[in-house]
Amino acid sequence: MIVRHHQDLISYDKLFSNIYKIREIMDGLCLEVEGKMVSRTEGNVDDSLIGGNSSAEGPEGKGTENTVVTGVAIDMNNYLQETSFTKEACKKYFKDDMKSLKGKLEEQKPERQIKHILANFNNYQFFIGENMNPDGVVALLDYCKDGVTPYTIFCKDGLEIEKC
Repeated sequence: MIVRHHQDLISYDKLFSNIYKIREIMDGLCLEVEGKMVSRTEGNVDDSLIGGNSSAEGPEGKGTENTVVTGVAIDMNNYLQETSFTKEACKKYFKDDMKSLKGKLEEQKPERQIKHILANFNNYQFFIGENMNPDGVVALLDYCKDGVTPYTIFCKDGLEIEKC
């Protein structure tokens, strides 16, 4: 399988790749990307892996402690940054975003997208790309009915597939 990254048209941030289960929703306006929860250990690096000598640098145990970080793989793998919106700010963002995306959305009645998003507003966590460009794509994180399986929604017209 050739891995293809989907990136933001404005910020060029990588948002997700085709290694995840992807389906079109909202009459083809958005992509729903199924994720999974993961835990990673971050912190101390074994000095021997980078040529260090801990015995020459002082007693062992100094430095940062290991930390276990749990989150959604899509967000963690692509360094998506959590952000927040009020309901009104969310509505304005998506209306402005749709005005900037030409032609195609006008034909597909984008108010259905806004209506769906606002109807489920309290369920979502909002993420933007690594560069935190406020004009870029906003990803919407929610969970399936099982309450465990995460999925992230991306507006399809704000994406391009990275050229390999």
